[in-house]
Amino acid sequence: MKTISVSTFFFGCLFCLGGSLLAKGPVNQKGPIKLALNWKAEPQFGGFFAAVEKGFFKAEGLDVEILEGGSGAPTIQMLAAGKVDYAIVSGDEIILSHDRGASDILALFATFQTNPAAIMTHTGRGFKTLQDVFANDGVLLWQSGLPYAQFLQKKYGPGKVKTAPYLGGIGNFANDQKISQQCFITSEPLLAEKQKIKVKSFLIADSGFNPYTTVLSVKAARLKSDEEEVKKMVKAVRLGWQEYLRDPKATNLYMGKLNKAMDSITFESSAKAQIALIQIDAGKGTLGNMTSARWQALAQQLLDLKVIKQRPSPESLFHNY
Repeated sequence: MKTISVSTFFFGCLFCLGGSLLAKGPVNQKGPIKLALNWKAEPQFGGFFAAVEKGFFKAEGLDVEILEGGSGAPTIQMLAAGKVDYAIVSGDEIILSHDRGASDILALFATFQTNPAAIMTHTGRGFKTLQDVFANDGVLLWQSGLPYAQFLQKKYGPGKVKTAPYLGGIGNFANDQKISQQCFITSEPLLAEKQKIKVKSFLIADSGFNPYTTVLSVKAARLKSDEEEVKKMVKAVRLGWQEYLRDPKATNLYMGKLNKAMDSITFESSAKAQIALIQIDAGKGTLGNMTSARWQALAQQLLDLKVIKQRPSPESLFHNY
């Protein structure tokens, strides 16, 4: 398995688009619909690949190409520039894009209702809360300029912990008990477990910063010009995620042929670890749907951090189906 972290796509790095084209449905006269991912074929995108593998896109008459991304792939810029038709982004990226002039990007389907970003520590440190990471000596590897880090610094800092850039993987973490690092709860902790390293991870969402992520997004102009296509796209994606959450085995095999760096056991464990972060509690909504309150809260947090200059209206940021 490669040492580079799955979480790098969320926390950002250098862009390296190696976008391979994946399975397609029936060809139509308008050409294929391009969906850009911000990482490789892994369980965090399982529902999108299930929509291909199970034929849900095809059943809706959609010809969809999935473009794999690389480390820090700027999918929201690709969407804004019209290079792709749909893109996978994070909620904070959408708000930032509106603040910086690309106010036509809309969220359609939020895969992760609880953001999987976390801080991973060694169990031996005895930390009970995320605040303990900041209150004690040691080193925290993270990307300090990003909104989640600014939020945590404001809430828990300055503290005693020293910080240093996170460059991917868990190599430094594995070699030093006093190192903590950013991670995805569905990735690096599983890698550490395979290496017999005992870890305790703290979801950043539990601190109060919880952007929707792995969000299917589109330009408002496309929604206006072809709402029927957009509805079909969301329907197929939702069916894909329902199927993947029910039984990921076949889709994991499919993705495994595309991403040979991840073994079958990791596919299985990662798919299992993310279920609770994706599913909406019974009776509280539809899979993938979003709320104005969540978007408003995130926008206010980014405004308080001075990451944006003005708060957009929640209704301009998303559209549920």
